[in-house]
Amino acid sequence: MSGPEVIATTTELPESRVRLEATVPAELLERSIERAAKQVGRNMRVPGFRAGKIPPKLVVQRVGREAIVDEAIRADLNEWYDKAIRAANIIPIGQPDVDQVDLPAEGQPFVFTAEVGVIPTADVSNLDGLEVGKADPAVDDEAIDRELGLLRDRFARLETAERAIAEGDYVVIDYVGKLDGEAFPGGEGKNQLLEIGSGRFIPGFEEQLVGSSAGDTKTITVTFPDDYGAPELAGQEATFEITVHEVKAKELPELDDDFALEVGGVDTIDELRKDLSSRLGEAEERRVSQLLRMAVLDAAADKIGIEVPDAIAYEHAHQQFHTMMHRFEHQGISQDVYLQSVGKTHDEVVQEAVPSAKRQLARQAVASALIDHGKFTATDEELEEVIAPYAAQEKISLKKAWARLEGRGQLEDVRRELAENKAIDELVERAKKISVEDAKKAGIAYTPSRAEQEEEPGLWNV
Repeated sequence: MSGPEVIATTTELPESRVRLEATVPAELLERSIERAAKQVGRNMRVPGFRAGKIPPKLVVQRVGREAIVDEAIRADLNEWYDKAIRAANIIPIGQPDVDQVDLPAEGQPFVFTAEVGVIPTADVSNLDGLEVGKADPAVDDEAIDRELGLLRDRFARLETAERAIAEGDYVVIDYVGKLDGEAFPGGEGKNQLLEIGSGRFIPGFEEQLVGSSAGDTKTITVTFPDDYGAPELAGQEATFEITVHEVKAKELPELDDDFALEVGGVDTIDELRKDLSSRLGEAEERRVSQLLRMAVLDAAADKIGIEVPDAIAYEHAHQQFHTMMHRFEHQGISQDVYLQSVGKTHDEVVQEAVPSAKRQLARQAVASALIDHGKFTATDEELEEVIAPYAAQEKISLKKAWARLEGRGQLEDVRRELAENKAIDELVERAKKISVEDAKKAGIAYTPSRAEQEEEPGLWNV
């Protein structure tokens, strides 16, 4: 159901920041007040009304309009802010600094202001003669050998070894963990397969098994990490009584024609190498193509002379760090564990990412300006093509998928991304490609080698 929309205006501030003034129409605010009143009413008891069925107007009378309005604003402010930045057509960087606001009188709109960082502006009207270094996609013997090594490892077999345990072996063990001589819940395992050196167990556990043999029984002492998942064990010193049942070594298959047939479905190892070379070559072409787009944006940003303020770059790096940690936490890795593993503080990690953040924001500034300058857009047909896989995955119609994305405010994001890709494609097409060697001599942007890319993953993450 259509209705009143949040209205927004912006005022440019120094250092790539804007002041956003948003107006939430009275009708929209009243809907939020009604929802808030219903929520509060669920916990109220009023004679003559069933629990959860108290009319919102009665809730407002009982609790007071000011309290309900305050609750409504707290509940919906983030949504109104998102609608405001879309209405203002800005791409925010970091969290907004929302000003203190006065509660509106009945029948009046709600107005709030916020200061937020934005992508710097860029003048892309004169990007003729742009040059960029482009690498020729190539696959060398070392890359093929590396891929063959991974295949051998994947198809390796575990064979019983009649010798002492060494790094990289697999062992079958029983263990019983004890605190102060008493077994603790979850500290026992039977016939467990453990790779020595994998780091799966408590620090110090695997290392103390090296040198033991099948049939040996030994007691080791370890200390649980301070951030261990079970709080009752965190930081505690424990002993483990271990029985070694079997030692297994990884046996890699021979690189022969039989191996080629098993893993690649081809007759000879030479054919397997050719197949790997072809597949790696296609992957390398995709890698170079993606990096070329970034390099062209870098060349444009350098030519324009885009300046990204330190504070905005820090906000962006901070935002990226917390996005990364959100993914890690879903995998069971807490922020404390991650920081401990890299041996750095939160601020050190973010500060180190600031130079990459500056370059990323400069690229975004160019791409965003290209859309408006070239009046690039995406058609509904192109949008439907992108949405179709999502609709198939969710097992819903294309029309329903469209409506769902539109309701979430994501449809315009998809449309803008498509328009941005068109704009970048056009700029890449116009740019003159020179050799990486010549680009390095001239001090201009170029596509990095795989080694250079791995040295700065935050800058060249594709």
